[in-house]
Amino acid sequence: MSLWRRLNRGETTVDFVGKRRLWFRFSMAAIAITMIALVARGGLNLGIEFEGGVSVTGPNPAAATVEDFRGVTDEIGVDDAVIQLVNDGEGFRVQTIALDGNTETALLEGIARVSGNERADLSIDAVGPSFGALILRQSLIALVVFLVAVTLFMTWRLELKMALAGMAALAHDLLLTTGVYALSGFEVTPASVVALLTILGYSLYDTVVVFDKIKEMAAQYGDRLTYSEVVNRSMNLVLSRSLNTSLTSLLTVGSILFVGAFVLGATTLQDFALALFVGLAVSTYSSIFVAAPLLAQWKEKEEDWAHRRRKIEAKLRTEPVVAESPGARPASGAAPRVAKRPAPKPPKKRAR
Repeated sequence: MSLWRRLNRGETTVDFVGKRRLWFRFSMAAIAITMIALVARGGLNLGIEFEGGVSVTGPNPAAATVEDFRGVTDEIGVDDAVIQLVNDGEGFRVQTIALDGNTETALLEGIARVSGNERADLSIDAVGPSFGALILRQSLIALVVFLVAVTLFMTWRLELKMALAGMAALAHDLLLTTGVYALSGFEVTPASVVALLTILGYSLYDTVVVFDKIKEMAAQYGDRLTYSEVVNRSMNLVLSRSLNTSLTSLLTVGSILFVGAFVLGATTLQDFALALFVGLAVSTYSSIFVAAPLLAQWKEKEEDWAHRRRKIEAKLRTEPVVAESPGARPASGAAPRVAKRPAPKPPKKRAR
């Protein structure tokens, strides 16, 4: 039987918990790369909505180069301006720090001169530093409120350790998504924050589906399986659903990212779709390889489940289980049975 068919029927036997050290090491390495990238680049490339500043965009009929625009900013005494040519040089974008009225007027006149535009043809966005700080603070408040509300809901619907494991997976997703932005240098805009909140909701949805299955299997087979075995069996049963949902979402977001950003040139779609694409991929990984194995590690240390493990192991040592026939497969959702050698028969007495 093909792997895809076994996956769809929930008949895979991947040991997610047994290989948890491998998954955790991979995640720690990715987080370390994120930290190094943040330090090396001096933080994220925040948009003017967060830091404040002036952004001037428009057409470029004179085919001005980056050096031409740089000459304008140097002439008026503006350092560290970010200058970009878009659509193969047919347009431009000049971003600076917040400016006073006279300096801003001089900047607009110089840009209009070198780009061959009238001043009315230019589009300008100006955000004060106080307004940018307000937006950043409100975004952080919204994120904290979201995380607290989700933790309380998961604790009520499932249990506290499942909520904590879900929050650990969310922190993992946030860090790795931040790492991609730090490595790529893409600008963080309000659209990126909206996309980030969207992927956090998706990650929690996938994690809650997995945890709900684990809770159901634990109640049904807790007297016959250890918690690690319950998690492994549950993960193999919902693995197909998680992968199919993620692949469908990634294809959709990938089409938005390619068509909207690279074909149509919509930079807003690029910011939104990039965060969605990265977040969906990372959250799929964390739900399967971080949240569930971490939960199993915590639950195995509980006295109740440790006692059940000792009881099950003692039972396996004393009570043999008849091995299944080679072609038999367990039904979907059924507890796996452990094959064991039959007890040896006593030797026959010799005839006198």
